[in-house]
Amino acid sequence: MNLIECVPNISEGRDKNKINKILAELTSVKGVELLGYEIGQSVNRTVITFVAPKEIMPAAALALIKKSLELIDMSKHHGTHPRIGCVDVCPFVPFKKTTLNDCIEIAQNVAEESGKNFGVPVYLYGAAASKAERQKLSFLRKGGYENLAGKLTLCPPDFGPNTLTEKTQKSGALCIGARNFLLAYNINLNTKDLAIAKTIAKELRAQLPAIKTLGWYIEEYGFCQVSINIEDYKKAPLYLVYETCKNIACKLNTKVTGSELVGLLPKEALLDSAKFYLNKENRIIQGIPHEEVFDLVIKNLNLSQIAPFIPNEKVLELKLKGLTSQ
Repeated sequence: MNLIECVPNISEGRDKNKINKILAELTSVKGVELLGYEIGQSVNRTVITFVAPKEIMPAAALALIKKSLELIDMSKHHGTHPRIGCVDVCPFVPFKKTTLNDCIEIAQNVAEESGKNFGVPVYLYGAAASKAERQKLSFLRKGGYENLAGKLTLCPPDFGPNTLTEKTQKSGALCIGARNFLLAYNINLNTKDLAIAKTIAKELRAQLPAIKTLGWYIEEYGFCQVSINIEDYKKAPLYLVYETCKNIACKLNTKVTGSELVGLLPKEALLDSAKFYLNKENRIIQGIPHEEVFDLVIKNLNLSQIAPFIPNEKVLELKLKGLTSQ
């Protein structure tokens, strides 16, 4: 069976009734496997992860988009995460017997259908972008939802209307794209000083490749985080990001206390970090049970500081194995 992963981020993290209705609409599409979802109250955002065969994926994504448009009103949305629309991002990721080109084709089709059938502005991004500058979400999100009217005029969407109407005020603009695996990774700091978090984020971004960073204060946690998108975990493995952040924070008299992974990640991303920490103990990974290997990474990155990190729920291959064995 071929599979594509989709990781839509919807701009709702406070009304669980709305979130449940959107998830119910998604899972009503036959062939969809919901792998997980993570609700963020302060960011007012929910990250959803699901897989489906490439033949099913367009219908699944459109079902989620349609329900989100119905239930989410961006004119009333407030949150700390950058955003411009109710389905702020909807990336398609090749997973099993599929390619990035498959994902580009799906992204283009879903974007066109959303613009035509739902009458909302849609931008293509990532590998599906129509222009080089639109590959980056930071370019499309610049100015945020609050400056969407200017964005639509100066940077017309790929599909849908380019004016701010009552309807587009409610929907905002959608960003639909294709990419390879991205790790959404947050590092926790023992400070409430947002300026320090932003300084660490800037320095981390300057020192490491293939990452995007920002510093923010999470009210529900009571501390700041460095929020990181790792665009290539082979160039910027988890251990390197974490240890580099620790060193930068130390120079600013701040401590890193732990971290969290939002969404799921490939097993390989954890094993790379396990090898690093085992090497520090003069050990090799061969022959060590996977449970012990995962525990080592969880401990060294303190991945369970905010919520328990359960490999069977967070590692993509293990989650899928668990679903197929049911």
